[in-house]
Amino acid sequence: MIIRYAVGIGLGVFILFLLVGQRGQFTGALRHLDHLNYAWESGAVLAEVLSIVGYGYLQKRVLHWSGAEISLAALTLVSLANNAIAYSVPGEPAVSSAYRYRFFRRHGASGASAGWTILTILIAQAIGMSLLLLVGVLVALSGSSGVHARGTVIVGLFVVVIAGVLLIRRDLLLRFLGLIVRLGRRVTGHPRGDVMERIESTLQRMRDIPLSNGAALRLVIMATVLWLMDFLILVCCFGAVHGTIPWSGVLLAFGVSQIVASLPIIPGGLGIVEGSLAVILVAYGAKKVPALAVVLVYRLLTFWLVIVVGWISIGVIEWRVRHGVNAEPLETSALSATEN
Repeated sequence: MIIRYAVGIGLGVFILFLLVGQRGQFTGALRHLDHLNYAWESGAVLAEVLSIVGYGYLQKRVLHWSGAEISLAALTLVSLANNAIAYSVPGEPAVSSAYRYRFFRRHGASGASAGWTILTILIAQAIGMSLLLLVGVLVALSGSSGVHARGTVIVGLFVVVIAGVLLIRRDLLLRFLGLIVRLGRRVTGHPRGDVMERIESTLQRMRDIPLSNGAALRLVIMATVLWLMDFLILVCCFGAVHGTIPWSGVLLAFGVSQIVASLPIIPGGLGIVEGSLAVILVAYGAKKVPALAVVLVYRLLTFWLVIVVGWISIGVIEWRVRHGVNAEPLETSALSATEN
């Protein structure tokens, strides 16, 4: 774990060093923070809040389609907690997904419903981010920067198509996961006995949960809108530091930073995200000092503040569990759940 953190931070520092070349650039960026436009800063905070609540609503809808009901307040709380785990604990996305799975089960969702919800949302998020990244690349290609990223467009289209197929035909993915589990058992001997049976039973029940094409489309739209809300945070940060937005590359920079943040090198992409985001913004016309100031404000809101609030949320959740203050959801049969 220590090595992964060191490598990630080292890469980020190296990229920033190549970008600025001297400490004076950082000093100038910090000076920008003394004259923040608090109207734009408030807009960034509002966009962050709407994104987190929106993600809670997205979970609520998918859980409803799977036959479980959990309150929006509880799902917003676990969204905050989940972000903190994702940004500060190695082993992503397994650790945060396992935490969310346990939360869903505590609140009455079946194992199949909880697993199906997490898997379905992950696929929808991949599609939404791929679409935004494609738009960002196309905008960059149409600009005057001379960027040639047609290969990225092709890869992005491939990801969108494959993820779309998996969202509509999740049974294929679930069968593949079942095959992986069985192969793992043959090679390692694990999982054993009842555990293996429970896993296979859960995967089978997940295949039986319906999701119409219309519901899948609405799910992708919601996931894409949530990514746009996150992108709006970055845009507001430019206004907060009085910086000029490099429209030809800002969406591309956002998409790349989100992908970098998801790489299993270091939780939250600490160091790497800051460096790559600043480099791309400058490459598309942003001034070095304002670009660094934007990155500092953006990561303060979407990384450090999220970690602090998220771990407080984890404490609240655990306190509620210990004191038996859990919601009592109404769980219905997944096969009879309506898809609206």
